Amino acid sequence: MMRIHLHVARAILFAAFFAINDISLAQDDVADVPSQDLHIGEDQNKRYFLIGPTDGATQPESGFGLVVVLPGGSGDAEFHPFVKRIFKHAIPDGYLVAQPVAVTWNQRQQIVWPTSKNRERGMKFTTEQFIDAVIDDVGERQQLDPEKVFTLSWSSSGPAAYAASLTSEKVQGSFIAMSVFNPKFLPPLARARGHRYFIYHSPQDQVCPFWMARKAATELPTRGAEVEFVEYTGGHGWRGNVFENIRTGIEWLAEPPSEAQ
Repeated sequence: MMRIHLHVARAILFAAFFAINDISLAQDDVADVPSQDLHIGEDQNKRYFLIGPTDGATQPESGFGLVVVLPGGSGDAEFHPFVKRIFKHAIPDGYLVAQPVAVTWNQRQQIVWPTSKNRERGMKFTTEQFIDAVIDDVGERQQLDPEKVFTLSWSSSGPAAYAASLTSEKVQGSFIAMSVFNPKFLPPLARARGHRYFIYHSPQDQVCPFWMARKAATELPTRGAEVEFVEYTGGHGWRGNVFENIRTGIEWLAEPPSEAQ
């Protein structure tokens, strides 16, 4: 377990550096992006941002798609401007974005997004449960297409996204970038059957080992999952044409399964 904690701690430091230098906290460029700061029921710990639809957007006949974005690093609300940019520049038309806000359960917390098999002291719910609750809450506000509900995660949030992919019947696809994959802390991989994974990782990553992403890309298809594994250069962090690369992954998740093509 300590190895996981150390990787997460280092990932937080790198993500924080990236956030300070490349993700401006100013929101002038996304002032036109509609966003609501919401809580689920009376639970103040279940806070999330709902982004979209934009003014004049037409709901698809089957309902809006939904991308649940779990920020890496600290996973807190400071990532909201960046997530709004993802919505504006990377998410295809016809989708909403929901951004859960990571909960601080104790003062010595090491796992940003704790799960059913990798827990934190004092936690009242798992990240898997949080994701499902967010999807349900959005579904009460807007009509959703159940075939187009995906997660987007990176760095510290990747393990929780893997866990949710193996437990949630609501999440149909997972874009997981620059993160760790350790089946020891996951539900049985047999539950991956029928799920789609877009795995995005750099061979030069010194924070989250590249071999873990390669292991996920190798093992998950043997359990019936469909995987697209994309490498990028430059090491840990979002590199290059960030928004175009995210769009590519989301569009791939939305494609019909290969056996239906």
